[in-house]
Amino acid sequence: MSARMKIAIAGAAETDLGALPNLSELDLRADAAHRALADAGLTIRDVDGITSATESPIDVAHYLGITPNWYDGTSVGGCSFLVHVRHAAAAIRAGLCHTVLVLHGESGRSQVGRPPRVRMPTSPLGQFELPYGAFAPPNMFTLPVMRFLKDTGQTLEDLAEVVVAQSHWAEGNPRASRNKRLTQQEVLGAPMIAWPFTKLMCCVVTDGGGALVITSADRAKDMKTAGRTVWLLGSGEACDSPMVSMMDDMTSSKGFKIASRQAFAESGVRPADVDHLMVYDAFAHLPLYGLEDLGFVGRGESGAFIRAGHTRPGGKLPMNTSGGGILYTHTGMYGMFAILEAVRQLRGEAFRQVPGVKTSLVQGVGGMFTAAATLVLSNQEP
Repeated sequence: MSARMKIAIAGAAETDLGALPNLSELDLRADAAHRALADAGLTIRDVDGITSATESPIDVAHYLGITPNWYDGTSVGGCSFLVHVRHAAAAIRAGLCHTVLVLHGESGRSQVGRPPRVRMPTSPLGQFELPYGAFAPPNMFTLPVMRFLKDTGQTLEDLAEVVVAQSHWAEGNPRASRNKRLTQQEVLGAPMIAWPFTKLMCCVVTDGGGALVITSADRAKDMKTAGRTVWLLGSGEACDSPMVSMMDDMTSSKGFKIASRQAFAESGVRPADVDHLMVYDAFAHLPLYGLEDLGFVGRGESGAFIRAGHTRPGGKLPMNTSGGGILYTHTGMYGMFAILEAVRQLRGEAFRQVPGVKTSLVQGVGGMFTAAATLVLSNQEP
């Protein structure tokens, strides 16, 4: 098989979102799978590859009635699904399978059918951070974000403006958990969760799922979505320390830099070529890191870039156009929803559509900067 075989996202779909106590995590995955297959005009019988994070892909395949030739259970947090797309592309190019379901379903709010998330006491995190009270995302991310703000000269107002800008995209969207336009004063005045994060700087907590159908160009051209195909131009994956306290540099994500560098090199795309950007935003500082580490702005310039309106509707770099994990949805692992919004924008199907989008970059994070992955997507066949 050619290493340069063109890879397509031929199907994409999202489940209902919000509070879904009637659906287990397996139910959410199955619902997402059938919706994405229907989008592509396929059935379960057409699938010979499957991915799943946290839940065994073999368990999920059995539940769906699939006997896969290839499966991937990589589970590295919220960017797992970006990694799955990359791995699926490699497997298809290697001839190991031809049609892969990339699946996500998570009962983050209702906790139905949710496997236990156990932090082993023998792990580096269990030995060196958990005993000191660093046990949840809000208080684990505080250390790097405070260092970032100090070293770059940026402020709490810059964190708030991330949320304000994204609220312009989520405004009025009935699928968004927070769908009102916000002001800086409202964001800063919300209850403090863990300094410097107020409640409105933290992601929502929801149930939901999504799925992608990944296949080769030849197969995609025979599917129902042939006129709406989204192409994978490049991808990358990387990692940093398993503990924020041991990062090489708390003010910059090594994973973001390495993964995006791989994706840019593979795609031939530069930051200046990107029309649309999705940066994983479990908390308000992540888009600031993303803009700087991916090369869209210089060191310490991300806050001013957002304040100037460049990421809002009508701006030169629309970012997190669904409202992101802070406003739209966040089940615990958000990366699938970032990919799905990129697909909607490239298909011209988004709630608040950006005109003329041809190239979208999706940046994911897993854990507290532990893992990272990047996808460069386009509606232009390579």
